[in-house]
Amino acid sequence: MASLPRSRIANPTGARPEARSRSLAVSLLLSLRPSQWTKNLIVFAGLIFGERLLVLEDAARAAGVFLAFCALSGAIYLVNDIVDQEQDRRHPSKRHRSVASGALTARVAAIAAALLATAALGWSFWISPRLGLVSLTYAGLLIAYSVALKHIVIVDVLTISVGFVLRAVAGAVAVEVPISTWLLVCTILLALFLALSKRRHELVLLADGAADHRPILGEYSPYLLDQMIGIVTSSTVMSYILYVTASDTALRFGSTGLGLTIPLPLYGIFRYLYLVHHKGGGTPSELLLADRPLLICVALWALSVVFIVYR
Repeated sequence: MASLPRSRIANPTGARPEARSRSLAVSLLLSLRPSQWTKNLIVFAGLIFGERLLVLEDAARAAGVFLAFCALSGAIYLVNDIVDQEQDRRHPSKRHRSVASGALTARVAAIAAALLATAALGWSFWISPRLGLVSLTYAGLLIAYSVALKHIVIVDVLTISVGFVLRAVAGAVAVEVPISTWLLVCTILLALFLALSKRRHELVLLADGAADHRPILGEYSPYLLDQMIGIVTSSTVMSYILYVTASDTALRFGSTGLGLTIPLPLYGIFRYLYLVHHKGGGTPSELLLADRPLLICVALWALSVVFIVYR
């Protein structure tokens, strides 16, 4: 009788050795992408610029929204991993993800995603019905992205950007402050900048195999993405400068001091471009946490804004 290959006997589940060494809890946690939760900090924008940071109840509401979106985004990451598991297995880094590596079955991932999404949406509706609707819209949009929208050129990066805007809107709705047009414009432009830069990193990393892993990457080229990034970078910087130097902004906060923060976003954007072009790039959250100058820049900007707005 023919014997089974040694690799199949040693690894009957099909999981990679490093995947089998993880516990189920660790595999699940890694699939929720904790390093990506920094993206949800945008929910605090409405609290800070709406001058409600020192109101304990509103600060607690914003913290609740942050937790809800961490859970909701984690659920969406699980859905994305289930949908993309075959492609991820051919990716140099994504093949280590829990579902792709076999450490987490698609069934367990689906159950966890459903429980997390239900809890996050329930919590959002409990905080505020309007917040619940925004959260539900965010979940629907990002699931549509995982299933279909990420395969449509340009629509893919726009969808990611709208997801950031919905996070910002959720934070403003939760503390019941007006949603500034400037907040929406600056958020979507910055998100577009990050999304396009990430696409460029993926395209360069995968080189000739990019389209095989993700067909939509075949619709882009480094030159096209550089053109788009150039336009979005200029628009982002100009929008921020116009906002912080506007007379309405000075009147609202009783100070023209926000204009003094302009060098920090400039440095942050240029530093990010430097990392993308000369240091191999990466996801925005990975670069933020790994690059000390960029992290210091963002922290200084946040502290400067809080000081100027609340002094």
